[in-house]
Amino acid sequence: MLRPRHLVLLLVAVGAAWFWLQRVATRPPAADPAQARREVLDVLVHGARAWNAGDLDDFVSDYLPDSNTTFITKTGVLHGIAAIRGVYAARFAPGAQRDSLHFQGVEVDVLGPDVVNTIAWYVLMRGDSITARGPTSLVMRRVNGRWRIVHDHSS
Repeated sequence: MLRPRHLVLLLVAVGAAWFWLQRVATRPPAADPAQARREVLDVLVHGARAWNAGDLDDFVSDYLPDSNTTFITKTGVLHGIAAIRGVYAARFAPGAQRDSLHFQGVEVDVLGPDVVNTIAWYVLMRGDSITARGPTSLVMRRVNGRWRIVHDHSS
């Protein structure tokens, strides 16, 4: 026969196990890596098209419009879409030189159901000449079904 304190311990253990199983059973499935990669590539292609068309608003629309969205520069960390937009504004001004953008070597690492880390090389070209090339690391979150950049570190 179980003593009252053993019965209490048994009930607590069963309750904890039930609670844990419920959390595991209701956890959203992990993102399909192949699908996440296709969707993230679409975001990069969209950004490059907006850049190449000279549409700053469309270009920055791939960033999550949140004060916690960050962009790393050589001088520090910028917070929020207005600050990020400010970094790019001069390149989109009328008459400004803005070379053609595309991405190479894209890798997408699924960190969770709605979070990925994307690394790639951005390439800026003028005609057949590369004018700039560097690594970029983007943490992206799927918000309301759309992948958005929440952290950008491009060198």
